[in-house]
Amino acid sequence: MKAKHQKQAGEKLKLWQQRLALSNAAYSAEYARMDQRERIYNGDHQLRPLVPGDTRRDGGVRSTSHVRNIVFENVETQVSSAIPQPKVTPRRREDEGLAQLLEHFLRNELERLPFAQLNDLAERTVPIQGGVAYLVEWDNRERTHDTVGTQVVRMLHPKQLAPQPGVFTSIQDMDWVIVKIPTTRDAIFREYGIWVEEDGESEPAVRGVDGVNAVEDALTRYVGYEKNAQGGVNRYCWVNDTPLEDLEDYQARRQPVCKQCGRVRPLPGQLIQQPATAPNQDQGELLRQEAGQMLAQTLAQEAMAGGGGLDSLPVEPDQSQAPREYQGGGCPWCGCEEFEDQVQEYEQVLLPITTGKGLSIPGATPDLDQEGNPVMRPTLIPFYKPGVFPIVLQRSVSVYGQLLGNSDVDMIADQQNTINRLEQKIIDRLVKAGTRITLPDNASLRVDSQDGERWYIGSAADKAMIGVYDFKGDLEYELLYLANVYEEARQILGITDSFQGRADSTATSGKAKEFSAAQAAGRLESKRVMKNKAYADLFRMMFEFWLAYGDEPRPVTYQDAQGHTQYEQFNRYDFLEQDSDGQYYWNDQFLFSVDTTDTLASNREAMWQETRQNLQNGAFGDPAATETLILFWTKMEQLHYPGAGDTKQALEQRAQREAQMGQSQRQLTQGDSGNMPDQMRREGTA
Repeated sequence: MKAKHQKQAGEKLKLWQQRLALSNAAYSAEYARMDQRERIYNGDHQLRPLVPGDTRRDGGVRSTSHVRNIVFENVETQVSSAIPQPKVTPRRREDEGLAQLLEHFLRNELERLPFAQLNDLAERTVPIQGGVAYLVEWDNRERTHDTVGTQVVRMLHPKQLAPQPGVFTSIQDMDWVIVKIPTTRDAIFREYGIWVEEDGESEPAVRGVDGVNAVEDALTRYVGYEKNAQGGVNRYCWVNDTPLEDLEDYQARRQPVCKQCGRVRPLPGQLIQQPATAPNQDQGELLRQEAGQMLAQTLAQEAMAGGGGLDSLPVEPDQSQAPREYQGGGCPWCGCEEFEDQVQEYEQVLLPITTGKGLSIPGATPDLDQEGNPVMRPTLIPFYKPGVFPIVLQRSVSVYGQLLGNSDVDMIADQQNTINRLEQKIIDRLVKAGTRITLPDNASLRVDSQDGERWYIGSAADKAMIGVYDFKGDLEYELLYLANVYEEARQILGITDSFQGRADSTATSGKAKEFSAAQAAGRLESKRVMKNKAYADLFRMMFEFWLAYGDEPRPVTYQDAQGHTQYEQFNRYDFLEQDSDGQYYWNDQFLFSVDTTDTLASNREAMWQETRQNLQNGAFGDPAATETLILFWTKMEQLHYPGAGDTKQALEQRAQREAQMGQSQRQLTQGDSGNMPDQMRREGTA
């Protein structure tokens, strides 16, 4: 049996290695172009030959001493530090509250995860290479005092992808895909408990561009994903010729189960109850009557670890023995030392749960098994499985027949090469320019700054040979063509002077400059649309992973319309529904998109100016009223204006004082009006 298992493992490793070799062969030319694009972006000094023989005397590639990097300039012009914000739209009216809570939770996740760094790197990689990918994972090793696991998102360079050849529509349309992750021996040992003694990393090029040498402790970990016949996703990991992980339907829940008694292995440090003798027939009736009260804390802790399987939890008739803490080792119930991972399709709910939408989920209920023994049957809820490849692809501009989008470097690589050649020609002409003096062959004259120096010339013919000539580098045509090539590169990418913040002679007013910048923005709109689409897919995948693995409630913080900080909780059970047949299912029917107003909101100075204009125009009400000023400074606080919060608090205190003064004046006025008839009566009597 062991030999058969080893043979199957070897065949699976060979299968994945063949897939990797097939993908590398299909994309080898693309990988070479990726390195060339990075070199051009970083200011490559080599000149591409234009005609045969356009090389050095030794046949090597000519180079330039000066590079005007228009590729770098145009790529950096398009970089945006704005991170798309989530927008969640419910499909049902009753889910509006969940959609808003999900929006706030995803915004918190954007701040928790290093998306500022990921976006900064992706903003340059996308126009250079035509796209990037994001890998979504769940790290169960990240634990706190009351939570287990968290979500991890990392960016993948296109060189780290080994996709299935021939499929260009989407990653999700492939049968399999492989991810190349640079790592180390120690990291492999910490994660898998396997020490790799083989040679170093097989593909050091995935860590950078040219010149990346193999490091002794570095390794290349391959993670392969494939779709199975049941609609799930399998995962296979290996390093060189060493298998690390082979999980069928890896997104399903797994727990170690004892091979003998079938109970789930408890976690280290968990309290468990020692097994007791089975109840006899005389005790059966009594236990059936008291079964509803037997769900003590120790039994709940044992069952939450999976003890007793999914069908039922045996009621212990003798609870006098105190529970003990599990410290690892064999099965605490039967003593078996062997465990095996088993997929758990259902979650056991032992204690009653009431969701945020008011759905009541009963806990374990008393029942009898087939032999008439009292048992506690937990409520079974199906685990959620995303069922998709955990990879989101962001394209630059979609191109038919290509997995990645268009590369801006490829579009203007010819212009960059031409500019490099012109720059070298200009430098050569300027260096060769200067003053030249002609002398007779036999002349020995000193040429320096001495005044009154005597020259003795033998003949008039020799004197006629003395002359001074000034050579000036005429760069009129070179500079004109250089400007034309530079403008040609910008027009290819759709970038104008106004978009770059440069002086634009065609725009004679502020509105004209805005219109010119808007024209450039319209031509670059496709790239923003593809970025928003990628983030929308990323938000959906993040939500699905939290539904699948986020067992504990997670805190959510946000600011309401009044600018006050609100604290809530994201609980996956709030997305649990029950149909008319009593079956539980997960509500994931939400539409994910990107808040398109975030681009304007990210320009704080423009928003501050717009808010001031609204105040002056009376859009908030009377500009002199305290309530209007509070509303104004609330908006400014939401826009992160310095000191806006303190100003708003001072205005709120003023409003309270004004309200108290107004109430005192009303009381005083009512009191005077009440005494008025008596006073008038006395005056009338007098």
